[in-house]
Amino acid sequence: MSSSWGDIPAWAYEAAQALMQSLNVVDPATYAHCCRVGEMSRKLSRDIGLNEYEQKLAEFAGLFHDIGKIGIPQSIIAKPGKLDESEYLMMQNHSVISEEIVKPLAKHNFFAEILPSIRGHHERVDGTGYPDKIRGDEIPLIARVILVVDTYDAMSQTRAYRKGLSDETVYAELKRCSGTQFDSQLVKTFLEVHSSWSKQEVDQETLHHLIKRVA
Repeated sequence: MSSSWGDIPAWAYEAAQALMQSLNVVDPATYAHCCRVGEMSRKLSRDIGLNEYEQKLAEFAGLFHDIGKIGIPQSIIAKPGKLDESEYLMMQNHSVISEEIVKPLAKHNFFAEILPSIRGHHERVDGTGYPDKIRGDEIPLIARVILVVDTYDAMSQTRAYRKGLSDETVYAELKRCSGTQFDSQLVKTFLEVHSSWSKQEVDQETLHHLIKRVA
């Protein structure tokens, strides 16, 4: 990942809108989840000190992280019970599908830079994640950011198989899995800053709001 200021192509937002509209037609719940994760990825990357370009990388990677679920049958996405082994393996493939969907845009370096984080957002720091079972600092920092906020959003929202959990319950789970599933420093920062995010002035120029405005 570039640590310097980079170039975001002028057409990046239009491309994102087109891709995300396709997801919204097929799976509105995942679309809304991706919008939230994109915004929270930007905020957490900001709060760990990444520059504005890196924050945009995090925002776009978070937005696209689950777009591959467009290729997973809705019978699996919305299943009210536990997935069987074959369904779980199919669901795991969504991060690779997400990478493949975004890859045609990677002729521009900005999109090339987000591909590893899209692919790696379910890798765990203990090396037991997927799809590549990489560990620790081998996992792109932005992928580690996405995993924290993705887990928070998934647990706090009501799903077909359970009601959304309270912030306190989700915070406890993030803390419990810190250092095994999650980057411990990212969890520490998230727990310190998350409650303040709702009090912050909304940035109308974030990708989240640009996407929501055309939805």
